[in-house]
Amino acid sequence: MSKYIKPYDEEFKKQSVKLLLKSGKPLKVLARELGISDAALREWRDSYRRTGLKLIVGDTEKTSRKDLEREIKRLKDENEYLKRQREILKKAVSIVSEEPNEGMR
Repeated sequence: MSKYIKPYDEEFKKQSVKLLLKSGKPLKVLARELGISDAALREWRDSYRRTGLKLIVGDTEKTSRKDLEREIKRLKDENEYLKRQREILKKAVSIVSEEPNEGMR
């Protein structure tokens, strides 16, 4: 009895790993649903991690360094804005929650 190993093309492997990352399903469950061994799916996932190929859940598979730097800058700016807003809200809450002076009643 010879074992026939079913060849899978690169696109199927990528889509399977993306589905694994996106679905949140356990690896064994998804492998069974796809009709592949959990060892194969695990190997594909680990292979993409080792080679550094980024499988972004969404429309694009690769993100350029420039795009990542832009996104980091945008997130840092947004973080600073949110920190300022938080400080303003803290001050507003302390003003609203303080007891009025004797002369103000």
